[in-house]
Amino acid sequence: MGHTPQEWKDLATQLRADSIRSTSRAGSGHPTSSMSAADLMAVLLRDHLHYDFQDPRNVRNDRLIFSKGHAAPLLYAMFKAAGAITDEEMMTLREHGSRIEGHPVPAPNGLPYVDVATGSLGQGLPIGVGIALSAKYLDRLPLKVWVLLGDSEMAEGSVWEAIQIGGFYGLDNLIAIVDMNRLGQRGTTMLQWQGDVYAERIRAFGWQVLLIDGHDVEAIHAAYTEAERGNGKPVCIIAKTKKGAGVSFTEDVEGYHGKAIPAADVDRALAELGNPAGTLRVSVAGPRAGDPAPLPPASPFEPPVYEPGAKVATREAYGDALVALGRSRPDVVVLDGEVSNSTFSEKFKKVYPERFFEVYIAEQQLVSAAVGMQVVGKVPFASTFAAFFTRAYDQIRMAAISRANIRLCGSHAGVSIGEDGASQMALEDLAMMRAVHGSTVLYPSCATATVHLVAQMAECGGICYLRTTREKTPVIYGPEERFPVGGSKVLRRSDNDQAAVIAAGITLHEALKAHEILMEQGIAIRVIDLYSIKPIDAATLQTAARECGGKLVVVEDHWPEGGMGDAVLAVFADAGGAHPIVRHLAVRDMPGSGKPQQMLAAAGIDAASIVKAVRALVG
Repeated sequence: MGHTPQEWKDLATQLRADSIRSTSRAGSGHPTSSMSAADLMAVLLRDHLHYDFQDPRNVRNDRLIFSKGHAAPLLYAMFKAAGAITDEEMMTLREHGSRIEGHPVPAPNGLPYVDVATGSLGQGLPIGVGIALSAKYLDRLPLKVWVLLGDSEMAEGSVWEAIQIGGFYGLDNLIAIVDMNRLGQRGTTMLQWQGDVYAERIRAFGWQVLLIDGHDVEAIHAAYTEAERGNGKPVCIIAKTKKGAGVSFTEDVEGYHGKAIPAADVDRALAELGNPAGTLRVSVAGPRAGDPAPLPPASPFEPPVYEPGAKVATREAYGDALVALGRSRPDVVVLDGEVSNSTFSEKFKKVYPERFFEVYIAEQQLVSAAVGMQVVGKVPFASTFAAFFTRAYDQIRMAAISRANIRLCGSHAGVSIGEDGASQMALEDLAMMRAVHGSTVLYPSCATATVHLVAQMAECGGICYLRTTREKTPVIYGPEERFPVGGSKVLRRSDNDQAAVIAAGITLHEALKAHEILMEQGIAIRVIDLYSIKPIDAATLQTAARECGGKLVVVEDHWPEGGMGDAVLAVFADAGGAHPIVRHLAVRDMPGSGKPQQMLAAAGIDAASIVKAVRALVG
């Protein structure tokens, strides 16, 4: 049984007042962006959200994502009204050390009721798609995913990727609420209050669309009731609102975005709202009935075995590893960006089609769906060509802020892919992934190493990235070898090593060829497989520098900036003391097309180039 319109209005008034109070105390924030959506959130909280604030990790909880994360004051006011936080904590908005940050973040730094960090616009709905996919197709739970969007962020391409994929998969458990308040940061939005134009576009992607007055609480209630019925389509509620609604001098007035109401005007604003006491508390309905679908039985992880010397591409071994992992980890899900026959994630699809999700050429949605799935306990692996993860770098960056645990695999890295040319060659992926806070960056050189690293990725926290190679390369290691994250392998060594060559992936095989050539010339070198770029095996590198005359050659199929070479140099910069002499071989000129071996030679990262670099070092 629903509450009365007056009860909804009373709660909305308190939400507005608390948004003003907290931002004025902080001296910054977004009160007017919060005030426009207050009626929408008051009705949702009182009568439509199903959530246990005592158990925020309950898989049966509805999910609420503020894609317009700058409206965080409204979200915190809702948490206060639900009794999840106190007024005193709410008033620590934006203070150093407070959980009440300027934009929402999850625990441990933020609040346990926040599933993902938002504030970089356009990401809430794509993440909601991931949660909705898991709830509908894996857990088979009746929960709803509610996403509040601002109309300014409707210009983001990632929003339309989500609308496209949500419609394709018929996510009738996904409800988008567009707070169409007409005003952006510096002025009006493109469409202002043209809700019919939004509606026409969104319906074209297979959504049900409802247009309402976002300040009419009865119309809001009716729209939510309709949306909850579920008719095989996701629902978008386009709500016409006024920014700064409820206070005459801020309502639909430009110039207030991202600004606290001036201290001299706060009392007047609160008076117009009726000076609510701020003591209203609401009971939120508990989760809907139902239990998640049971997981299939697990079996021990049995990695595929490869014959040393056989030629197997690490990208293919990635697919083999996913299949083995799928048997041992029924919580593993795999997503791909319409290149599964190249990344070889299609191997998993053939065995476990119910746990494979095609996201097509929508890399921002690909990463966001993985973030959403880990919210509800899945272990997602997402793959595409390494070069195309650059399109989703902001999603990866925000995933780290969310403390998300996702696994990414980028194939077709470097000039060694050959004829396809520079547009397909990831030459910056190691740098961008190393720069992500708390990330793990892995670069196996053979099939055996790949399968063992993929298994460890399932246990990895944070953003874990695996770089794979297009070319088939010889299997180096036997099945008994282990590859701890943060380790390396010394493949060639002697007591007379005059230099050490550090490589990974395709260049490791070139380093092994160079070793044979140099041995024939009477020059002994150490060869190190640096399969873990981050964390890096500093101890082995320092030992190599000490025992090899302080002479190192780092060779990588990557631009010189930010990749393996910089990772190695950082080891010695951090250690202090005498630094080794380092020759850094990397791709320095824009590549074109050619045979893989031609491309390695042209870039100066093949065996002959390594031999030349070593000879120049040792004299």
